[in-house]
Amino acid sequence: MITLKENQKVFIAVEPVDFRQGIDRLKQYCKSTIKRDPQSGALFIFKNKRNFSIKILVYDGEAFWLCMRRLSKGKIPW
Repeated sequence: MITLKENQKVFIAVEPVDFRQGIDRLKQYCKSTIKRDPQSGALFIFKNKRNFSIKILVYDGEAFWLCMRRLSKGKIPW
């Protein structure tokens, strides 16, 4: 389970990303585009082009977590 801490930062990518990307490509995106360290413990939230899926990348101190949520109906209000 991923829990949010009181002072944990959350970064949201405004532009959609290719959801075929895995952890390594999203880590690189964090470094090059968002200009943040993906191992900082912050949550990085990405959306797909059609706004019905999100991915969350977070480092918990030991390993990366990559979570995905896809709506079966409707779109995520972005």
